[in-house]
Amino acid sequence: MKYTTLGKTQLQVSRIALGGYPFSGVNKVNGWDPYSSEGRATAIRTIHTALDAGINYIDTAPSYGNGHSESIIGDVLKTRRDDCYLATKVGWKGLDKAAVIKSVEESLSRLQTDYVDVIQFHGGMYTATDTDYILNAGPLEALESLKSQGKVRWLGLTTEEPFSALDLVETGHFSVVQPCYNIIYQSAALHLLKKTAEKNIGVAVMRPMTSGIFQRTLEHLEPQVLAATDVYALCMKFLLSDSRVDVLNIGMRWPEEVEQNIRLLEAFTPSVDVSDIPRLTARIYQTDDERKGVK
Repeated sequence: MKYTTLGKTQLQVSRIALGGYPFSGVNKVNGWDPYSSEGRATAIRTIHTALDAGINYIDTAPSYGNGHSESIIGDVLKTRRDDCYLATKVGWKGLDKAAVIKSVEESLSRLQTDYVDVIQFHGGMYTATDTDYILNAGPLEALESLKSQGKVRWLGLTTEEPFSALDLVETGHFSVVQPCYNIIYQSAALHLLKKTAEKNIGVAVMRPMTSGIFQRTLEHLEPQVLAATDVYALCMKFLLSDSRVDVLNIGMRWPEEVEQNIRLLEAFTPSVDVSDIPRLTARIYQTDDERKGVK
């Protein structure tokens, strides 16, 4: 297993993490139902397989199946809590300090642990009003209170639209950020990832494999590319090649998926830092000339 340091937390984490959403999402065509007794048992085997292989970061959320994902993970962690770092999330919209604390404590109960390593505000796109509410209406105070009690170790946030989280990142309250960032959605590279690198904030990416969106798009537009290229591996290689990314939160349903992802991780060594790849037309032109020695 390959490990790295998760920013200022100094946690030594595996480059790939076990994402908890699949333990709440039904996919009938592929025979996946974590609400069935068989599906739950498979999910538990998957978690054990990941931990046995050295994956030591698990990420989930209470909104994943109204606590179902957390409860499955808790069934494993009740005997293996020391084998991993655990991250979960908490809502904040319309919640005061007491409600945020209650939500986190309910998560701890489902997870069968007395603390989580990272607690993250579960956000999509933050408006200025949202940011003000989090900072001044109780949600942040709630997490700070839980931290002082030892129930959470580090504060973080998630964001579907990285630009909208910049003001929160600037506050210095957060040690981990989970942005949507992948080979087809690269806006974080223009701003957020520069800021997290400057502030030594850990980055645990959501949707690293694009949640299948890239594959579905190719299926409709260029099926021959999908047939000829391991697009899944390409998505992983892209993120493993970005020096600003610490962890890839990958949803894995079956033990075989864990083993596949570990093989891909172990077989790949980056030859370039994609953080250096230009993302603006002028810079592409300039580097084209530089690479070909044209002045």
